[in-house]
Amino acid sequence: MIVVDSSAVIAFAFGEPEADAFYDILTKAAASICSPVTFAECAMVLVGKQAAMPMTDVTALFRTLKIEQAGLGSDQGLLTAEAFLRFGRGRHPAKLNMGDCFSYALAKSLHAPLLYKGEDFAKTDIASAMAPGVKP
Repeated sequence: MIVVDSSAVIAFAFGEPEADAFYDILTKAAASICSPVTFAECAMVLVGKQAAMPMTDVTALFRTLKIEQAGLGSDQGLLTAEAFLRFGRGRHPAKLNMGDCFSYALAKSLHAPLLYKGEDFAKTDIASAMAPGVKP
């Protein structure tokens, strides 16, 4: 199982250089999940002015990539706040924003690697789904 951050979904949707690698990992993963906050963040970017994608296409994209939304348990708020206190913007070189903190908290609570684009999460203690030897 892997947890998916919005940066990976958006990179795939925009056909960025990592898109094929992300697709490969997502389709080979036993399960791929994201926070509802991640889904909302992706929808805001993809439906917004930047991409003007219809909402039905956003939900179809998540189905195509086989990404399910996890429920937000009562522990997720606390774990997300703790992620911000440890790795948040203005507090740590990782500079995690709120959406990032939700992805981090979900991955941490499930002991699952995180699929993401960029270097921010690499500055935390979360495992990358792109790391050699990681089996999604």
